[in-house]
Amino acid sequence: MHLSMWTYPWDIQDQGLEAIAGELRDRAGLNTVSMATSYHAGRFLQPRSPKQKAYFPEDGTVYFRPDESLWQDKVIRPLMAGNVGERGDMLEALVKGREKTGLKVSCWTVCLHNSRLGMLHPDHVTRNAFGNANYYNLCPSSPAARDYVVTLVRDITTNYRPDMVELESPNFMGFAHEYHHEKDGVGLNAEDDFLLSLCFCDHCTARAGKAGVPVEGARRTVAHFIAEFCERAIPERQFPDFPAAGIDAFRDHPDLHAFLAWRSEPVTSLIGEIKAAADPASRIVLIDLKDGWLGGVDLAAAGKLCDGVILCCYEMQPDAVGDVIRTGRAAIGPEKFLGVGLRVFYPEVGGPTILAARAKAAVDAGADGVNFYNYGLIPAKRLDWVRAAVDAIG
Repeated sequence: MHLSMWTYPWDIQDQGLEAIAGELRDRAGLNTVSMATSYHAGRFLQPRSPKQKAYFPEDGTVYFRPDESLWQDKVIRPLMAGNVGERGDMLEALVKGREKTGLKVSCWTVCLHNSRLGMLHPDHVTRNAFGNANYYNLCPSSPAARDYVVTLVRDITTNYRPDMVELESPNFMGFAHEYHHEKDGVGLNAEDDFLLSLCFCDHCTARAGKAGVPVEGARRTVAHFIAEFCERAIPERQFPDFPAAGIDAFRDHPDLHAFLAWRSEPVTSLIGEIKAAADPASRIVLIDLKDGWLGGVDLAAAGKLCDGVILCCYEMQPDAVGDVIRTGRAAIGPEKFLGVGLRVFYPEVGGPTILAARAKAAVDAGADGVNFYNYGLIPAKRLDWVRAAVDAIG
């Protein structure tokens, strides 16, 4: 059973490798650490840190030492976070210390969610139906963005040899994604956000057009719907069976429906290219959500090309967790790794009983492992809740 906790490198730097390994292994009962190796900006309340209760990481950096020989001819290149040079390469320490700590190492790797790189490379970000850039999301149709992510994972796996790489955001992202000081006076509903997230950049337009997709008709349809909801006094539902019906919620708009059916192609093929370029010693798994199709993820197709998936089941009751895992297992098949992601935030999780029930529901439904979120963001006493969940599935 894969039992891991998502962890930031500065957690290890602040607490010390021996201390954090002991807590994860002995107190929480885990056998793996999932450390962020590529990450975005944010503001984090750090209750565990003795030094910094509020932390603002650098935007869009990597937490390992990139191999320059792999990056010399790349349009989009990674930036090593300052604390790697200042405080040490925690990925190297984890990998080299596996035998001593007893913990396997997984690399939690943010792929296309990168505002710093988006600002530097505006020709390679997603753009809505009006051509406006979403700087936080490199586009999976962009050759340069694809090359960046493929090389990123190749670099990590060939030079560090982790046990696993967890791919976060190798796909299209929603419009509302906690960018700095987001403003929305309209009151966007879920379908409005989805329509604003659809990408019609030059790369998507060319790729879809080459596949015979009526992309311009789709763009005009989406632009029309966006203009309509921007004119309403109060938001209204235009598609009553969204998102439950999937892309068929748009079946009465054939150009848009055809575009949405195509939209998973760049995501699926990118996951395949990542896996093909990675060192085979490292398992490549996708981090996804219940309705991953909203981001262009075809779980069944992606599952055929990588080693498995971790489905995040935050804010769900145990029965719903079980349903998501059963659906995920049916999509990827019996041989692939299937994990569940559970958050240990209050009041979403009020105590050890509900966390244990969610973990047990996932494992009973066919999950091969559990990832808990997040070591540095929760009080130490909640590691005992994690241990209760581990014991419940033991």
